[in-house]
Amino acid sequence: MSLKEIARLAGTSVSTVSRVLNQPDYKCKNEQLEERIWKFARETNYLPNSAARSLKLGVNQSASSPFVFDIFLTRFPSLSQDLFFRELFESLKKELLKQNCLPGLFLTLPDITSMMDNKSAFSSGDNRADGLILLGKCPSELIVPLKNHYKYLVGIDRNPTDFDYDEVVCSGTAAATAAVNYLISLGHKKIAYIGDCSYEARYVGYYQALISHNLPLTYESIYPTSQTRQEGKQTMELILQKKELPSAIFCANDSTALGVFDALHQHHKKGYIPSVISIDNIRESSLTKPMLTTIDIPKEEMAHHAVLLLLDRIKNQHKEAVRVELPCRLIIRESCFYCSS
Repeated sequence: MSLKEIARLAGTSVSTVSRVLNQPDYKCKNEQLEERIWKFARETNYLPNSAARSLKLGVNQSASSPFVFDIFLTRFPSLSQDLFFRELFESLKKELLKQNCLPGLFLTLPDITSMMDNKSAFSSGDNRADGLILLGKCPSELIVPLKNHYKYLVGIDRNPTDFDYDEVVCSGTAAATAAVNYLISLGHKKIAYIGDCSYEARYVGYYQALISHNLPLTYESIYPTSQTRQEGKQTMELILQKKELPSAIFCANDSTALGVFDALHQHHKKGYIPSVISIDNIRESSLTKPMLTTIDIPKEEMAHHAVLLLLDRIKNQHKEAVRVELPCRLIIRESCFYCSS
């Protein structure tokens, strides 16, 4: 199908369709329009790069049938609630196009639950997608049904699984340890943690770093959240009400740190300016005031290796579950400073 026909179906211009499909870095202001464009591209097996129609992946695949991979956001109902996975999703779309593939359905937990409720459809294996990419930790009870529905699975996360499927990880434990070690090197001893605490690698890295430096792990300094900007703001507002304040705040992700900054800017406490560090290095982290010190998680490389693992599976080049682990990197900016006390 031509760009002109997709534009007609989506109710937009050919130039807009071309930008969405042929420029992976382009961000359409109308998310619903962008989704319609991708929907019609998927339904018609449209491959954006015309040169990619001569696919050379070592399998019998016709030019009109590029591989399609569904994407499952396992934790949140929307990408707007997890900016890290929103950027990772953008990197995935770019990588899929680069590898002559197409993004399929974007699924959240309610979508998967609805599919499972329709047991006949879910168990039939009648699935158009060639595989599934998991963004985040998949609930254990879903792994077997998803494996039955999708022939090929790959996961991308900060927490490794028990080799249930291929995965690309960047250790949340290592990232958290690097963040807390940096705060300690600046003289901080009272370091609060804001983030998930249930089977969470970043929480493990936090308390392991404290213990390794003989610093006390006090539960008064631990604030469990679901790691959203709103909860980061609410938690920081709670901290500001306390008499004893931490000299530093370690946030499990950048979204939480953005909420911490929101609270600090809105509710000034005389003489109190804590150091703030987090994990992810999303684009917005370099636009905050002060600019956020964070641990970089290599999103583009994670997307790249995830797609390659899927294609390698399709070509029967490996059978055992493979884990690719990429390193994290400290990004020093303005939000952390030496503690004199």
